[in-house]
Amino acid sequence: MIKLLEIINKVKTEHKLSKQEIISLLNNNDINQELFKAADEIRKKYVSDEVQLRGLIEFTNICKNNCLYCGLRRDNKNLVKYRLTENQILDFASKAKSFGYKTIVLQGGEDDYYTKNKIIKIIKGIKSLDLALTLSIGEKTYDEYKAFRDAGTDRYLLRIETTDKTLYEKLDPGMSHENRLDCLRNLKKLGYEVGTGVMVGLPNQTIESYANDILYFKEINADMLGIGPFIPNEDTPLAGCKGKELTMALKVMAITRLILPDINIPATTAMESLNTNGRLMALQSGANVVMPNVTEGEYRKYYALYPGKICTGDTPVHCRSCITGKINSIGRTVSTNYGFRGNKNTK
Repeated sequence: MIKLLEIINKVKTEHKLSKQEIISLLNNNDINQELFKAADEIRKKYVSDEVQLRGLIEFTNICKNNCLYCGLRRDNKNLVKYRLTENQILDFASKAKSFGYKTIVLQGGEDDYYTKNKIIKIIKGIKSLDLALTLSIGEKTYDEYKAFRDAGTDRYLLRIETTDKTLYEKLDPGMSHENRLDCLRNLKKLGYEVGTGVMVGLPNQTIESYANDILYFKEINADMLGIGPFIPNEDTPLAGCKGKELTMALKVMAITRLILPDINIPATTAMESLNTNGRLMALQSGANVVMPNVTEGEYRKYYALYPGKICTGDTPVHCRSCITGKINSIGRTVSTNYGFRGNKNTK
């Protein structure tokens, strides 16, 4: 116990840990509160008490991939498929701006209907509203990433899900782990703020693989990291798996904050799907970002990554009001800047 507290105190000042030290912290639940408190202190020191809000537009739930854990997988015949038009996307973005959002996250399955030129047109439309833009549309070529960057995209979110190559390729049939890593390298080269992240609680994941994930985040110096618990979806091959490891997800997130003190870390909706205070717990354990959904209407429930997803029946206005109230309830405030890493918040 004393040794573990020494490790926590060390990482608070040095912001680095060995693989064995990370494993020690993940393996022991007696020091969880000390770990969460340390991450919260470092969050406050480096990124303040302001919480960044990102307005999430889920613009297509059609995906050519067949990942075993994902409700949007190609072979899920129970999913009601949809695509938003360019006008719908820009309408939702414009309304999000009127609700006070400074950043839009445009997220969808890997849907080839949205060609490079279609995406560029949407990017330019969103950027004309004076909003920061994060794209999360999967694996693309270097030239496509460059075109999206040139069109004005600020950030790109591409989750690695696990750095364990064997597990990755088993869970993501037909996909290459090396190509995923290449995509993340290309995004960094092109000057995006790069977001990635992992799921916690996948079948055959180990403490050691979580430690490798965290060291990988440090190695690539990711700008944003989304870490959330795996929640089994009944319409996928992993329906019968256990998952739902909220505490471990919070621990991986807290250690990530300690070794990358100034990055952006969202409190994920999956955490709140497992515990009604899940996002607040995350915000008090190192997280500083929340991504409320600003998609309107029936589409919210059709973007069914996992069961029990929160807020699918809410309106964007209600979501904005609700999350602001929750943030204020723990003594934090909603940021009014664009939410870039560090001090780059004048666009």
